[in-house]
Amino acid sequence: MNIDEARARVAYLSEKLDRWNYEYYVLDNPSVSDAEFDRHMNELMMLEAEYPELKSKSSPTQRVGGQVADEFKKIPHKRLMLSLGNVYNEDEMRDFDRKIREATGKSQITYMGEVKIDGLGMSLIYDGGELQYCVTRGDGNVGEDVTQNVKTIRSIPLKVKDRRSFEVRGEVYMPKKSLERLNENRALKGEPLFANARNAAAGSIRQLDSSIVATRGLDAFWYYLVNAEELDIHDHSASLDYLDTLGFRTNHERKLLHGVDECIEYIREMTEKRDELGYDIDGLVFKVDDLSEYEEIGYTAKTPKWATAYKFPPKEVTTKLLDIFLTVGRTGRITPNAVLEPVRVAGSLVQRATLNNEDFIKDKGLMIGDTVVLRKAADVIPEVVRPIVEERDGSERPFILSEVCPECGEPLTRVQGLHYCLNKECPSRKIEGIIHFASRDAMDIDGLGESIVEEFYGEGFIKGIPDLYRLYDKAQEIKALDGWGDKAISNLLDSIEASKTRSLERLLFGLGIKEIGNKTAKTLAKTFKTLDAFLDYPEEDYQKIQDIGPVAAKSLFEFFHDQKNLALIEDLRSLGLNFNYLGQEQTDETSFFYGKTVVLTGTLVEYTRDEMTALLENIGAKVAGSVSKKTDVVVAGPGAGSKLVKAEQLGILVIDEAQALSYLKKED
Repeated sequence: MNIDEARARVAYLSEKLDRWNYEYYVLDNPSVSDAEFDRHMNELMMLEAEYPELKSKSSPTQRVGGQVADEFKKIPHKRLMLSLGNVYNEDEMRDFDRKIREATGKSQITYMGEVKIDGLGMSLIYDGGELQYCVTRGDGNVGEDVTQNVKTIRSIPLKVKDRRSFEVRGEVYMPKKSLERLNENRALKGEPLFANARNAAAGSIRQLDSSIVATRGLDAFWYYLVNAEELDIHDHSASLDYLDTLGFRTNHERKLLHGVDECIEYIREMTEKRDELGYDIDGLVFKVDDLSEYEEIGYTAKTPKWATAYKFPPKEVTTKLLDIFLTVGRTGRITPNAVLEPVRVAGSLVQRATLNNEDFIKDKGLMIGDTVVLRKAADVIPEVVRPIVEERDGSERPFILSEVCPECGEPLTRVQGLHYCLNKECPSRKIEGIIHFASRDAMDIDGLGESIVEEFYGEGFIKGIPDLYRLYDKAQEIKALDGWGDKAISNLLDSIEASKTRSLERLLFGLGIKEIGNKTAKTLAKTFKTLDAFLDYPEEDYQKIQDIGPVAAKSLFEFFHDQKNLALIEDLRSLGLNFNYLGQEQTDETSFFYGKTVVLTGTLVEYTRDEMTALLENIGAKVAGSVSKKTDVVVAGPGAGSKLVKAEQLGILVIDEAQALSYLKKED
């Protein structure tokens, strides 16, 4: 066979295999047997091996994986990948519709209703009829290039008939059957199971070896043609239909809805149907169908105003409370935890749940052996709601809290309804303290998660916080552990070194001083400017500082007069950690919020609560957690409850997020 004959044969085989892939993975209607498909694939692979110049990046052979990357390259998005605002009930959905109608001047809006896949956001870039690259959502501005991994998903077209440049966005996910199969295989190998399909999909797509990704059974739905209007498409629904014609797998649970009443009906319909789907969904998405109205309706800093996500209410299931065990936190606090008969709730398998404290168990009336109602608070945190008393058979037994620490055996002390292990040498307290020190809100040491800290502690590499900064001397010993290569060790050591330059507030929070949270640490850092200023500060003077009461003042004074803590501080100083506040004062005495006590309540759309808190604090406001007579302003979003009611009773000024942002923008 000469080169021209080979080229023609490669084109023929590629066309056949692409069509068969589409029939099997998108239409779910295969027209050939697996053996016939494999025969053609093997022939194509042989031809490409003999004539490497005929192998293209869009060849069907590129789906099998096999490329191993050192790391994922960062790629900026040409257009921001915005997140969606949320609504949580029918009233909020009607309020969303009202705002859209007011913005457009229309009496009725046509929406596209779609299921919200619980997966990993992804962007595909096409040009000249070929897939160029695939990028994760990342932070919305910059994502990671995972092209080789995404190519292993056979429902994604590598070639399309439209040769123009365009971008398609969607969700990579793991079907329920794929998760079951994956966890069965992992169980046989003694490997930890994936908690839910989303975690499994995210973990799979970020494998550096694409051949591993190819075995995971991932799939994808595509729901947004970014530059549809440039392609002369003027409705969102039409853009989805066009993606169908190009061979993309779109979700046909979607429905064109005329007015908010039909949206409400769609919510009720899909709430009943969600468990029947072969994939997890965590809500529904509603988008204005007319693309020409998007600019008129507008955008916030982080979300489009022409779309919203409806979040399903927490789902309740029943399971058995098999046992209760205790854990020890970094402050010595003892927390009871439920061991549950494994049950799937809100998309993940739940086997554990915190029970907070002894009084929580008594107030709920829980007994070991009870059948209990379980749900996920905000679809995230497992929560035991109540026992089903009528199902008791007499075998249940009450929980009796141990009088000694489960880790070190020292007696426990009860303080204001909570139990503590006061032994500072307790191994669990030390491990939790190191985990806290390395956490994102503290020193932010990337790659030093809970399991790594526990492993290093168990191996004797670290016995306290300063030992983190001596891990350079343990590099060869770490390398002997499973999963630790030169690159992983280098990345960890670089992250540890970078943490030395963190600002004072992070170090204060990371030290785990009792009663000093993230917010208070920031206030203290701004006030004292350097760690050394704490060392001789009188206890009574602490209470003159904003947010510092007598309990926190006593805790601070005792911490900085404890000889072991002073030795720790000197050790960290010798290791080169920064002890100074690096932030910039942005207080503006002319601002609307300056000197005011502000409470945030309800759901914020444009900013997270932490981000809004930072904005307000930077211009001189105090953000409090509860409403009182001292509160000056309440910023209330959708879903605001008791705090809003109390503010109205006290006659406190209530504004919404948009009004708050308008004041902040005036102050810019």
